[in-house]
Amino acid sequence: MKLRANDGSVAAPRLEIQQAMWSMKCYGTNNKEWSLEEKFNCIAEAGFTGIFGALPEHGEEPLWRNLLERNRFTFGLESFPATGEQLVELLEKASDYPVLYVNAQVPNAFCVGKEAITRLDTLQRVAERYNLPLFIETHRGRITQDLLRTVQYVQTLPNLRLTIDLSHYVLAGEMYDFEHIDPYFDELLQRTSSFHGRITNAQQIQINVGQEADHPMVEHFARWWERGMSYWLEQASPGDILPFVCEIGHHYMVTDNYLPAYSWLEHFDRWEQSQVIKRIAEKCWSKAITKSYDGV
Repeated sequence: MKLRANDGSVAAPRLEIQQAMWSMKCYGTNNKEWSLEEKFNCIAEAGFTGIFGALPEHGEEPLWRNLLERNRFTFGLESFPATGEQLVELLEKASDYPVLYVNAQVPNAFCVGKEAITRLDTLQRVAERYNLPLFIETHRGRITQDLLRTVQYVQTLPNLRLTIDLSHYVLAGEMYDFEHIDPYFDELLQRTSSFHGRITNAQQIQINVGQEADHPMVEHFARWWERGMSYWLEQASPGDILPFVCEIGHHYMVTDNYLPAYSWLEHFDRWEQSQVIKRIAEKCWSKAITKSYDGV
């Protein structure tokens, strides 16, 4: 079973910072959404090395493949499987694409106990048959909605690997007492194989952390991300890749009214914020690498 993304090379383990394609929806200039090519070009120019998203819409496949190859992007596949059959169907469709890993938001928040364990185990077995790493995302409204339950899942399933998005737990639990939640986060961070980068203030899922990343919550998320990266590095092998996805989303935008989700109607520029999150992740990675070399 693949526990980490890997490109099959003998290169040193590395961080790949990807941009979520759903975060680029309804974003553009001059009251016009960017084209697919414009989005890919901007992502590449900003220094991202991959994308995360669904399979392309019908008719976009040739351009999409060309843009992936032209920009030498890695590709993380999003999925929402409730059954093994649903995951099989998706992976069959994805077989013609250079999928590096599969991220799964597994329904639903009311699937608990043995049923949840069985569902997660079934999905793992399907991904293993396709020789693809499967990472279960920590997300509100999904099987991983509850922090304590998710800790139980990783304790029960030794090969369960996660996509960590701690913003959902901080928000859903209105968490401010980080001293008490750190041990639980720590168990999940030890099982992390990818990250989704978003910062919350425990009241709002997506906040403006400022161009200088000087919002007080940055310190906490950067600490968690760095720790998860350090754990990942402890077990990493040649060719292993740690995806970090910047996810500042269009349907999490802040506007004065319920308006179409274009960036010029938002209180802050989410594409600029994605690049701020990217810089935070790069600093966390640099610190984690330094600590691994120093044997800390």
